[in-house]
Amino acid sequence: MSKLVSVEEIVGSVESGMTLGIGGWGSRRKPMALVEALCKTDVTDLTVVSYGGPDVGMLCAAGKVKRVIAPFVTLDSIALEPHFRKARQTGAIEFTEYDEGMFMFGLYAAAHRLPFLPTPVGIGSDVLKYAPQLKTITDPYGDEELVAVPALKLDVAFVHMNRADARGNGQYLGMDPYMDDLFAKAATRAYVSCEQLVERFEGHPSTLLISRMHTAGVVEVPGGAGFTECLPDYPRDEARQKSYVEEAGK
Repeated sequence: MSKLVSVEEIVGSVESGMTLGIGGWGSRRKPMALVEALCKTDVTDLTVVSYGGPDVGMLCAAGKVKRVIAPFVTLDSIALEPHFRKARQTGAIEFTEYDEGMFMFGLYAAAHRLPFLPTPVGIGSDVLKYAPQLKTITDPYGDEELVAVPALKLDVAFVHMNRADARGNGQYLGMDPYMDDLFAKAATRAYVSCEQLVERFEGHPSTLLISRMHTAGVVEVPGGAGFTECLPDYPRDEARQKSYVEEAGK
């Protein structure tokens, strides 16, 4: 069964007030073509869940975001995403900051349809101080105090893969999966953009990251992660990224 859709159909399925998860990591393998298209819609008041990069910044600059949930928002080779920084400093958005491990546990909980998952990550840090909505729980088999990280339930998720097929399976070919499979599993609907549609995958089976069981639609968009890195297809476009930051400063 084909799950081929267009970019317009994907962004057209996103409604104001939804929680949107975006795969990738910082300025690496972000579904930028989908994000850019979403910026041109009338959607507002999104809660964006992301290991943040320019995806978060562009949506903030376009006035689409009510709240960001993230462990960081960075361009990697440039430490701070400028549009997010401005939105945060001016109070234009709400921000919930989790430790990277806590964030991952939130995705795991949603992926497994659990209300929360316990973790020692965060105990003794200021995360609990600045995120008072987080609760702790005592190990029922001992006396250890743990953070009960709530599930990061997503209405929609966008991820970008190196390769995909028409049925919605997705393959990464770089060095890191970036939790994209968790974003897909944590979402009610997950959409995959890819560099190239293939009829048959090549490479180790472990690189088949996204299962068609968790995919609502797939679209081929060559260069669809630009200007972020999408190895081995292309590196980050550092010149474009620098220009992006300079324009944000204006």
